[in-house]
Amino acid sequence: MAQCLADLDGLFLALADPTRRAVIHRLGRGPASVGELAREATMTLPSFMKHVRVLETNELIHTEKSGRVRTCTLNRERFTVVEDWLARQRRLWAERTDRLEQFVTDSKEQTS
Repeated sequence: MAQCLADLDGLFLALADPTRRAVIHRLGRGPASVGELAREATMTLPSFMKHVRVLETNELIHTEKSGRVRTCTLNRERFTVVEDWLARQRRLWAERTDRLEQFVTDSKEQTS
């Protein structure tokens, strides 16, 4: 459980930055070189590479170097960690609202 939470923390940290979200969005259309991705960002290449490393460290993207070109690919499977957590949260809150609705309904019936 602790490892899962650590993974989730890293994923949310990686996704919290607008530059990294833009990279994820772009890679959703297909692989791209670091150079292509960096041209869309308004920063120096070394600064942009820090964002690439955060995404790669958290396994949201994979990079592969061929000659002088490093290509980034989205790791779609990694998003299942976030999707699973969100599904658990939805179930938890649905159960809570169902109990609240039942409580309110029962209270109204008792006062009638």
